[in-house]
Amino acid sequence: MFDLGLSATGPGRQALFEVHAEVPLDTTVLTVAADMLAAVAEGGRALWGHATPFRASTEIAAQTVHPQMPETPPRGLPALKLPEKIRSPEIPHRLGWLNYWSAAAARVIGFPDPARDADLLSRARRTAMDGWVVQLTDTPLDLDNPTHLGALQDAYERFPEIGARMAP
Repeated sequence: MFDLGLSATGPGRQALFEVHAEVPLDTTVLTVAADMLAAVAEGGRALWGHATPFRASTEIAAQTVHPQMPETPPRGLPALKLPEKIRSPEIPHRLGWLNYWSAAAARVIGFPDPARDADLLSRARRTAMDGWVVQLTDTPLDLDNPTHLGALQDAYERFPEIGARMAP
């Protein structure tokens, strides 16, 4: 199932094109998931994107906190600002299991830094258009797994610009 939609909630109230796809988490899909993300992202000239299992994705989406209805994000994850509060469209709104960062997005968040990103670089690859696909964990993100939750928290700590938590 594919769900395509336009959203007017981006930086500067500019329209953002979002692509949602539901695919099975079977061996075949897991083998090609990074390639699928890169193909869709670069085919659509995306600035950033992610592929994340639904259950983890809903918890990650719950990190976005509305200023007039502040809630504590789940599992000790950091609070993220609303997309329209992010200063630049190149800044990812959130992280996921597989992350696509265009060359522009990678530059804005400071990736890669060989001294700080050795672990991420071991699970990252450059794309045809000089973007990056960065995989946070070896298997699909499961926030009930303490190692996976820790990897997500570490990535947020490494990239404070993501979600407009701090200016670069």
